[in-house]
Amino acid sequence: MSQTARRSFLKSAGLGTLALSVGQRSVCAAKANDKLIIGVIGTGGMGSNHVRTLAKRKDVEIAYVCDVDKNRLTAAAESVSSIAGNMPRPVDDLRIVLDAREVDAVFIATPDHWHVPAALLSLEAGKHVYVEKPCSHNVREGQLLVEKAQQSGKVLQVGTQSRSAPFLKEAIQRVHEGEIGEVLVAKAWNSQRRGSIGKTKPSKPPEYLNFDSWVGPAPMVAYRSNLLPSIWRWWYAFGCGDIGNDGVHDIDVALWGLGMNLHPSRVSCLGGKSFFDDDQQFPDTQYSVCEYPSQDTSEGKTRRLIFEQRTWSPYKQEGYENGVAFYGTKGLMLIGHTHGWKLYAERNKLIAEAKGRPMLDDHYDNFFACIRGEEKQPAASAAIGHFAATICHLSNISARVGRVLNFDPKNETISGDDQANQMIRRQYRESHWAVPRGV
Repeated sequence: MSQTARRSFLKSAGLGTLALSVGQRSVCAAKANDKLIIGVIGTGGMGSNHVRTLAKRKDVEIAYVCDVDKNRLTAAAESVSSIAGNMPRPVDDLRIVLDAREVDAVFIATPDHWHVPAALLSLEAGKHVYVEKPCSHNVREGQLLVEKAQQSGKVLQVGTQSRSAPFLKEAIQRVHEGEIGEVLVAKAWNSQRRGSIGKTKPSKPPEYLNFDSWVGPAPMVAYRSNLLPSIWRWWYAFGCGDIGNDGVHDIDVALWGLGMNLHPSRVSCLGGKSFFDDDQQFPDTQYSVCEYPSQDTSEGKTRRLIFEQRTWSPYKQEGYENGVAFYGTKGLMLIGHTHGWKLYAERNKLIAEAKGRPMLDDHYDNFFACIRGEEKQPAASAAIGHFAATICHLSNISARVGRVLNFDPKNETISGDDQANQMIRRQYRESHWAVPRGV
């Protein structure tokens, strides 16, 4: 991009001279300093956490920040400058980040409907990818993500940071080593008090927001004040409900402990709006049961994963707002997402416990070590993320159609239910540049 064109773009983006102070880093310079050059795409809630945490690290440099909200974009750039001492280049089009040869990896913290489109484009551009959870907006997108990650030769890490937490690794190891006997059932839950998003009508987007770019490859809708920021996750077209927001963390841990490296064969979910009278489309009350065929054909036993959600609960379930319980034939492992774990033997005897919470830096360490070739596998690969996200998607579909779903774990299709099977995909905006191929 020429300097004239660059100034024109920045002026139209409302960023003034903030970005003009950013120098062009060469690949050689980055490698000489042994720093990975990073671009952060999406600088809102979780994106701002990434910006602040990454800016403190000495092994990376944030060279680009990208957002369609000018206020958030400016704040992100200034945050990097104040913490790290370098001014990243702020842009409102992710393609500028992907075109930058010096960028080694991108962090994608957009709304859910942008996760896979942005990740696929990033992998195609030769970037390593850290993508927030849930890793997909629908089942088909998850399939494409797994395929592209395998083909690309690049590292892809999903933002379910529990996978890198030392205290959780110990808990899961104890489960796998049989300390609570044979585990036949795992239960994950999300019980907390959310707020109402109210009821609104379409209105004009604020001037600081490029709403057309925000919608991106999704079908165009009218802007409304309770659609964003953050509230998008309660709308079918853009989010996956709270099961895909908070619940997916605990579902992922439940799968980890069960040792399930496949999809469920049956899913049944009852859910609806029992509490909130507002515009949100996803359930505020949701109960899902997933059944897994035995991975040992001689054993013949099934495993079950249960998920419970009440986003109106003013109390904690079993002491934790978000948690997982593994029910074994000889005991119980109880995990609090941000607290720790307790291991109970028979007759409710507490025999071990530990405190802890997942930390972003632990997950970053694994991601960067994989990029540098120091570790072989990301803790939360595309496949791992896809297994957890698919439970969220199938549970939401089952709640919407009101039926048990028979799922083919190999072909990843819903059998005998055309209406439900159509919902493993989504509609896209015609001819938009970010629509994934093969959807």
